[in-house]
Amino acid sequence: MSLITWTDQFSVGINQIDEEHKKLVQLINGLHDHMLAGDAKEIMGKVLDRVIQYTAMHFATEEKLMRQYNYPGAVAHFAEHKKLVTTAVDLQKKFNSGTHTITMETMSFLRDWLQHHIRESDKALGKFLATKGEAAHA
Repeated sequence: MSLITWTDQFSVGINQIDEEHKKLVQLINGLHDHMLAGDAKEIMGKVLDRVIQYTAMHFATEEKLMRQYNYPGAVAHFAEHKKLVTTAVDLQKKFNSGTHTITMETMSFLRDWLQHHIRESDKALGKFLATKGEAAHA
């Protein structure tokens, strides 16, 4: 059972960002599947690492576009990214030290954060980038 189902409501209209979002949804769903299966800490740790690495790469893509086109909402958007990365790295440290496990609460936080961020911040960025001619070829 997927934690997040990709639908067109998540599309921001920028191909590269949409494809990266789809991959991020896939990775989070994979982490959820491993959590539900009760997989070993080593497996969960590797999947969590991959989610965090991919998220950082994806944020770099968005931030590059924001800088390239002088996006007026960049400061706030960067702050949202930084807050999630800080939270995720803290979770990763706690998980690796054995003081935290991946729970449904953790998965719900990731799902809710991603869905809200895409629907609000990333859609606004997508609309802005579309005015700069980035819709189809980004």
